[in-house]
Amino acid sequence: MKYALLLLLLSLPVFAQGNPQVDRFIQHMVETQGFDADELRRVLGKAHRRQDIIDRMNKPAEKTLNWIQYRRIFLKDKRIRQGVAFWKRNRQALQKAQKVYGVPPRYVVAIIGVETFYGRIAGKDSVLDALYTLAFHYPKRSKFFTAELEKYLILAREEKLDPAVPRGSYAGAMGLGQFMPSSFLAYAVDFDGDGKRDIWNNEADAIGSVANYFTRHGWKKGLPVTTPALSVPANAEKYVKAGLKPAFRLGELRKAGLKVDKGFADDLETALIRLVTDKGPEYWAGFRNFYVITRYNHSEMYAMAVYQLGERIHAEYEK
Repeated sequence: MKYALLLLLLSLPVFAQGNPQVDRFIQHMVETQGFDADELRRVLGKAHRRQDIIDRMNKPAEKTLNWIQYRRIFLKDKRIRQGVAFWKRNRQALQKAQKVYGVPPRYVVAIIGVETFYGRIAGKDSVLDALYTLAFHYPKRSKFFTAELEKYLILAREEKLDPAVPRGSYAGAMGLGQFMPSSFLAYAVDFDGDGKRDIWNNEADAIGSVANYFTRHGWKKGLPVTTPALSVPANAEKYVKAGLKPAFRLGELRKAGLKVDKGFADDLETALIRLVTDKGPEYWAGFRNFYVITRYNHSEMYAMAVYQLGERIHAEYEK
């Protein structure tokens, strides 16, 4: 009985319990963003502290995956087939995105495929609950999530959304492309011209928003993404440790002992990428556009999964 009562109290809206952080947040939003205090109290009064969200944030990964294990998650036949279907039904929007932003369809489709399986696993948690919980009840990331809650309330006002309605991940990521609120405000676009930026249900808006994200992070039209290394320098670790952001010219790495296909120009900005497998390291030359993909998720395995999924989808689409 006591345990049930505790769970009930933990799930009550903030104003049933009182929270000075919330009062300070409301004052900040009134002074800097022009919100009405009473209206904001009403909105935040709908939010619940969710212990399950905190638990999921705290839960360590069961194991660290190597590249082969990670790759198997995303490069499955079903995800590839569904990617082809997504491409076919959104052919015009993807062509427009390539024309406007210079990003090939395969990588936009792959991002949406990796993030949400084309909308099938976009998250079922209340975004308001998630951001409220993590802003005011998760101290180690409070600053970040308080800022995201602020952005979320701004976007809800701009898009005329009831903040209690949208659903997303337990960390507050939203829509087919899983944008955090700050990314929504910065990069989401109304790609079909209907007056709304709907990344939850409108596939055209999601496509345009992902492509815009890439371009705003430095995507270079017509340049390659990555290519496998046929051999690497003896001191390969030195170049790997330089990071994902290209710090070398390909010609410089070639002189050091890197061998890749001859079709790539020496002046390409390049990083040396190492992927861990059961059979030892696998090396790739990562170009500027590979780094751009890592701005979506700061992981070489994530970017490589997007790249390889995109290539597989493209090959099947062209058949």
